[in-house]
Amino acid sequence: MYKRVVLKLSGEALAGTGEKRFGVDPIRIHEIAGELAEIHQMGVEMAIVVGGGNFFRGVAEQAKKMDRVSADNMGMLATVINALAIQDALEKRDVFCRVMSAIEMNQVCEPYIRRRAIRHLEKGRVVIFAAGTGNPYFSTDTAASLRAMEIHADVLLKATKVEGIYDADPVITRDAVKFEQITYMEILRLGLKVMDTTAVSLCKDNNLPMIIFNLNQPGNIRRVVSGEKVGSLVTA
Repeated sequence: MYKRVVLKLSGEALAGTGEKRFGVDPIRIHEIAGELAEIHQMGVEMAIVVGGGNFFRGVAEQAKKMDRVSADNMGMLATVINALAIQDALEKRDVFCRVMSAIEMNQVCEPYIRRRAIRHLEKGRVVIFAAGTGNPYFSTDTAASLRAMEIHADVLLKATKVEGIYDADPVITRDAVKFEQITYMEILRLGLKVMDTTAVSLCKDNNLPMIIFNLNQPGNIRRVVSGEKVGSLVTA
């Protein structure tokens, strides 16, 4: 079992499976919170990095004519909305939780301070990192890699809608081959769209293992944390 993990959730995961795929689906977020509460009860120190794609993404079609810095700032604020929603869902299950934002907004959450984040984890609280890195041009994937290394996490878990890493998009290509294990160098060489290259390079340079798995399969988070072979393992 991993002792301390960072879980990367996409904003789209919170939007449910409807056609609109916008905003926060209350049923879906409480399903995810139920699984997270189960992990917490196992004694695992857990931090979460959440995206904001269900509200706004700096590189999306809706941001095409906007200044990139302004669009990315909007995307970072969207992650704070999602973080507060996850915090509320977890607290309804009696899980102590703290939201720490890379952009200061003291009325709604704590500022990100590395030592304080580690202390929260040691005290058994779930920590949700919001607002990415606080800088434009960096994705929440990069934020997840960075935070995982800052708090000395054992592994970075990336929850997606597919079973792992494939050599082609499994939704489009029927005979796409899944990698049970792969290195960061191979991901860069093959140009696989697992995470952005900054996040991949960061993990590679610091020997941080990562597991890509399917969030939509109930119980998968517990299986991954328990050490079962689920999804694709990425190593340096």
